[in-house]
Amino acid sequence: MVNVAYVYPWDVVGDPSAPERLAGLGVEAVALAAVYHSTRAATPYHPAHRVLDVPYPAFYLPMRPSSWSRLVPASPTWTPADAYLQARDALKAAGLHVYAWTVLTHNSHLGTAHPDLTVRNAFGDPYPYALCPAHEDVIEYCERLVQEILTVGEPDGLILEACGPMGFGHQSVHEKTSGADWTSTDTDLLSLCFCTACADRYPPNTRDQVRAAIDRALPATTTAHTPGQRLSPSNAPNPGISISADTTSRTDPHNTNPTNPHSTIQTDPPGASPQPRVTVTIDAPHGTADARHGTTDEALGRLADEVRAVRVELSTALRERLIAVARSAAPDIPITLHANPDPWAAGAFAPLPSGEPGADVLVANCWGDPTTDAARLTWLKELSTPGQRVGAYVLALPPRPADAETLADQLRTYAKAGASEFHLYHAGLASPQRLKAMREALRLHR
Repeated sequence: MVNVAYVYPWDVVGDPSAPERLAGLGVEAVALAAVYHSTRAATPYHPAHRVLDVPYPAFYLPMRPSSWSRLVPASPTWTPADAYLQARDALKAAGLHVYAWTVLTHNSHLGTAHPDLTVRNAFGDPYPYALCPAHEDVIEYCERLVQEILTVGEPDGLILEACGPMGFGHQSVHEKTSGADWTSTDTDLLSLCFCTACADRYPPNTRDQVRAAIDRALPATTTAHTPGQRLSPSNAPNPGISISADTTSRTDPHNTNPTNPHSTIQTDPPGASPQPRVTVTIDAPHGTADARHGTTDEALGRLADEVRAVRVELSTALRERLIAVARSAAPDIPITLHANPDPWAAGAFAPLPSGEPGADVLVANCWGDPTTDAARLTWLKELSTPGQRVGAYVLALPPRPADAETLADQLRTYAKAGASEFHLYHAGLASPQRLKAMREALRLHR
């Protein structure tokens, strides 16, 4: 088992005590951000500051201009240009493996500079933080990013986040979207991209169907598409699991603003022949879901299968090209994917409804209700190949309590569901009490 603690370069650079503190957690590896989006971070241990504003996404390795094409990542001004290398060396000196935490299509700096390459919803609204992988320039940027990180950064492993299109869900500056009372089906629909590279891939009238669904303009007769089966002990991928729980947005685990908790996870492989669909349904409170299209498939009607296949293919094509680049540049390092078995997923955890044999580890988001998280892990385990590991991305920050017993109990639940390693978020942001809870929870679980 390899347990991983996530940190930023600025958590380590300039703080000589950081490597031993992180090694003391009992983890074997650290996920160190090599490229990351903008944020405002607490730095509770750093001798020079307590809060760090990171105003734009940045690349934390030395820039080699000849390595880039149209899209060029920005360098930081709040850390040294080689912050990743400095932090990597300090962590390795403490006996830790260092994995390159690589955020791919989530980049507001590049999206703002190149609006033609960003996701646009059915109403034409751009998402500047979301680079759309339907554009060759975006795919090429991601390939060059992976190549540079492996060549210059020489990590012990590679973690790919946002390996597909970002969607509606996003923790933006002063986010003001919750009052619209959009359901998670609505956010799935608002996550569909209609940029110039995507719009013509969908069947005719898809844009009109999506807009009508969001605006509640669909007549009741438009939902003739047969919905999936409700997951029950008799038809579940892992018999005995059933779900009825609240959860947070499936589109972006870094978005802590709750959405309506009605959601579905579907198992149709893209392009597969029609067959009965298995659906995990997470019930919403009475009256919060629109009765005329409670699921994304129902909202899209007869268009659902083709639209779903297009969406999944965007992530699949990007993922396969990046794995090929990584295997060529560093054949022996483990590749970890932040993944979601839901084919409608968008965001940090890209859709993986048919699995990915080219990866070594599949990591599922475990930031919501533990029962729901466990079902997602089990599903991912069902999709894994022999020898492939499944990891749980465990939140150890608020609203989770700083309590070792509670965290250890969650780790046991996730292990029972199929997780063989834990990815702890976030060791740089956590208070001393929370670090202690992480350390004790790992000890108790062992």
